[in-house]
Amino acid sequence: MIPRFARLAAGAALAALALANAPAHAAWPERPITMVVPFPPGGPTDLVARVLARQLTGQLGQTVVIENKGGANGTIGMQAVAQAKPDGYTVLYNTSSIALSPNLYTRLNFDPAKDFTAVSSTAVIPLVLLVHPSIPAKDLAGFVDYVKRAPDKLSFASAGPGNVTHLGAVMLLRELGVEAVHVPYRGSAPAMTDLVGGQVQFMTNTLNDSLGFIRDGKVRALAITSKARSDQLPGVPTVAEARKPGFEVGAWQGVMVPKGTPQPIVDKLNAEIRRALRSPEMQKQLKVQGAQALGATPQEYEAYIRSETRRWGEIIREANVKLD
Repeated sequence: MIPRFARLAAGAALAALALANAPAHAAWPERPITMVVPFPPGGPTDLVARVLARQLTGQLGQTVVIENKGGANGTIGMQAVAQAKPDGYTVLYNTSSIALSPNLYTRLNFDPAKDFTAVSSTAVIPLVLLVHPSIPAKDLAGFVDYVKRAPDKLSFASAGPGNVTHLGAVMLLRELGVEAVHVPYRGSAPAMTDLVGGQVQFMTNTLNDSLGFIRDGKVRALAITSKARSDQLPGVPTVAEARKPGFEVGAWQGVMVPKGTPQPIVDKLNAEIRRALRSPEMQKQLKVQGAQALGATPQEYEAYIRSETRRWGEIIREANVKLD
């Protein structure tokens, strides 16, 4: 008979061996997670990312730290995450720029399709067609008539060339059959400043970045690009109902990780993100910003990114937009 202390010692040794051989991701997360936002702090993407980071911090029991790495239409931050260790401790809070960049740049130091694993979509923020109060148009039909009378005199702002606020306007103008001069800025804040000041006449900006200006009467909202009207602007019709049935475009967001991140971590992060999106607090915070919660499986999100890459590619080629 084996003595009891020998049996206990053997059991302890086997337990220690099992622990030593256990996958490193089994207890993930064991330390803070860095969520890279590839845009400056305070912008529409950053606002939603911080709401999600707070919610995930509570759920995971580890701090989710936002790190802003802006520049080059989001590609600097995306590249940093693509090159990060695939251990679940560096994640990308991506936007639709993940689908725009492959079509805008002929040379990227990373491949969005090969260097990332999709985790989940998070939210979509519709765009709003905003005009300076000096523009007499009170609705979309009036706006089209006004632009057609003076196409060379009207200019529209964007948060930067190739940004969704630029390409969303290009898509909208194409659907409306009108043209105007594009004036790109370094971010939405200076673009809105010049719109309010009358240096440009209109802009398609994200809803959460526009609400304060609309409510203060500094700009007029003529239409929204979502499928249905927003609770934040119930009196503003959608482009689909006012002019172009089926028209829908928005600044969508999600989470991705470096390729090679263990699948159990991807699955756990996906589950926690979708749980966060269902939480009353996050639903409330997103509603305040005019954003709509999404959520998807990794496979669904990957397929969506592929389809959006094709969709925006057509718009970018037609508009002949290149950033290098």
